[in-house]
Amino acid sequence: MENGVGNKLREARTRRSLSLQEAEEATKIRCRYLQAIENEDWDQLPGDTYTRAFIRTYGSFLGLDGERLAEEQRQLRGSVRPGERLPRVDSRPQRVPRGRGERWRVPPRALAIAVSALVVAALLVIGLSTGGGSSNTSGGEQEQGRQSVSGAKKANEVNPQAALGHTLQLAAKGEVWVCLLDSAGKPLIDGLILNSGETEGPFRSGSFTLALGNGAMTMTVDGKQANTPEPSSPIGFAIDSGGSVRELPEGERPTCT
Repeated sequence: MENGVGNKLREARTRRSLSLQEAEEATKIRCRYLQAIENEDWDQLPGDTYTRAFIRTYGSFLGLDGERLAEEQRQLRGSVRPGERLPRVDSRPQRVPRGRGERWRVPPRALAIAVSALVVAALLVIGLSTGGGSSNTSGGEQEQGRQSVSGAKKANEVNPQAALGHTLQLAAKGEVWVCLLDSAGKPLIDGLILNSGETEGPFRSGSFTLALGNGAMTMTVDGKQANTPEPSSPIGFAIDSGGSVRELPEGERPTCT
């Protein structure tokens, strides 16, 4: 189409004497996706929502109004409501370092010892403040202290995972766009495209929300591979505080915007 979105982008790239490879390097959008956009071959792209995210990023890079071009494509396709929140494609991605999710990991034994020390210190303060109590009373307090310490140890040994959160590792089985947030809404993977074979994590958080451009992803939660669908269209998941994985409807998926 002469006045179509794809032709406008191609002309803008040509005016700047840029190759598709140079545009790929700058935008982090695969060359074949850029070519499909310029040819308006929408079926070769990973869903309308992500296509418009690519158009917005590509158009802005070329000095055009990326938002307007994305809306023009939406009207052409007749899909999704106006004013939608488009997922962000980071043109300057900052990869999360390997193992970053475990930086604050505290061993269960160390946590139990710390709790025990706090309990003992509290009991000593109480004992000193009461001063001249009888030997029987002192013995009773000591026994109570030992029971409290024992109870604290058992509580932390029984469920250390609840205190430390859950681990999540991702392994791409194909080219896939990824947006991953921790329990505080902080991006752990901020709108990056992973290639087949690339891995990210493990990350640690009390819970996670995840959006993918397609289902070509293996998720490992607390060392166990999750059984998830693998559609060719966008999909999202939540890992709750109990470590359970559930699929998210479109309106609840993170967008990394």
